[in-house]
Amino acid sequence: MRVKNFYYRHKNTIEYVLDLLRDNIDLVYKSIKIIAIIAVFILVKIIWVHWSCTDHGTWEEEKAELIRRRNFLVGRVVTSPHALLNEMPEAIGTQFQGEWALYSCSMLTAALSNLARLYPETKMENIANMDSLINIVLSPELRKYDTERWGEDPLETLDGNRSHISYISHLAWMISEYKMTGGNNKYDHLLNDLCKTMNRRLLRSKSLNLPTYPSECIYVPDMLVAIVALNNYSALNKGKYASTVQRWIKKAKSKWLDKETGLLVSFLKEDGTQFKAAPVKGSYSALNCHYLTQIDSVFAREQYDKFKSHFLQSGLFSGIQEYHDHSCWWGFDIDAGPILFNLSPSGTAFAVGPATYFNDTHVRSNFLRTAEIAGHSIRWNNTQHYLLAEIALVGECIMLAMRTTTTP
Repeated sequence: MRVKNFYYRHKNTIEYVLDLLRDNIDLVYKSIKIIAIIAVFILVKIIWVHWSCTDHGTWEEEKAELIRRRNFLVGRVVTSPHALLNEMPEAIGTQFQGEWALYSCSMLTAALSNLARLYPETKMENIANMDSLINIVLSPELRKYDTERWGEDPLETLDGNRSHISYISHLAWMISEYKMTGGNNKYDHLLNDLCKTMNRRLLRSKSLNLPTYPSECIYVPDMLVAIVALNNYSALNKGKYASTVQRWIKKAKSKWLDKETGLLVSFLKEDGTQFKAAPVKGSYSALNCHYLTQIDSVFAREQYDKFKSHFLQSGLFSGIQEYHDHSCWWGFDIDAGPILFNLSPSGTAFAVGPATYFNDTHVRSNFLRTAEIAGHSIRWNNTQHYLLAEIALVGECIMLAMRTTTTP
């Protein structure tokens, strides 16, 4: 009786509590469903990453994947200049569209040259595609971005004194790789003119360096492309311009090292002196290390070891930090890309190059695992690419070039 009386006296309160419990049970049920879905997704992702990375190790184990990635890039990059420029994100503007298209061509050329050495049976088709890429870079449409910044065409003013170093050096590098892979002599005269121009302009500069664009600082990775191109030319032409390469490396070792890290600086003033407060960037340092492997392997090894000590981040998301002296959990940089959990996408991709060159297998494997977690490979019809390639095609070109880095 007392229970019954209690119920009637507190009926509304009891029913309210019961409704609340039913609502919470429904909420808990929905939460469990969401957690289960997330858990399944994570499990599938772990399995996918493990499966995608099982063949990483020897060149023979990676061959099928590397060829599939090459096939995808050839289909997307070896096209008309107009179509390639349209592949670059419109939001980054005309200048960076041109730069990214140039980098896509030069990095894919490097990858094709590497693959020809690794898998000689692919040599002839790789050379043919390298030829097509050179012609894309030669087109007025692609070199327009450089023409607009300098107010003159880079190829029609080779006798002049304005820099154009980035465009000219990438083109010269591509042609030298074409020649070293076994290409014919169709570009010999142009290569001679490009390297003669670069050498003359470098020797006439205040610091053996040239700016990428008017009224801007010197970007050291851009300069290193020129040194790589001259070094390749020297190998093809009985040491011609080798003295310029050696002189640049000597100055780099003595004058252009950051006091805190011991790494090549990222930026220089036009007179070759260092900026006091300019950061040493992870993306730039990684690219510097990669280019140095193609010029001076001993210096490259020294730089790579210092680079890892300051910029390497280990753990589930192993990779390269964009800033060694402070954290950046979220940010964006036009060169590094979207920075997340301190990691630089460009820096991590570029660092795969020296890691591959120096057979640093553990670090390389961790970087490729991170790339798979973040990028997610798509495989279709004998092609393969990271899903992120649909946003930044240049990143796919860079990764293939870095993954296949070999001794020249």
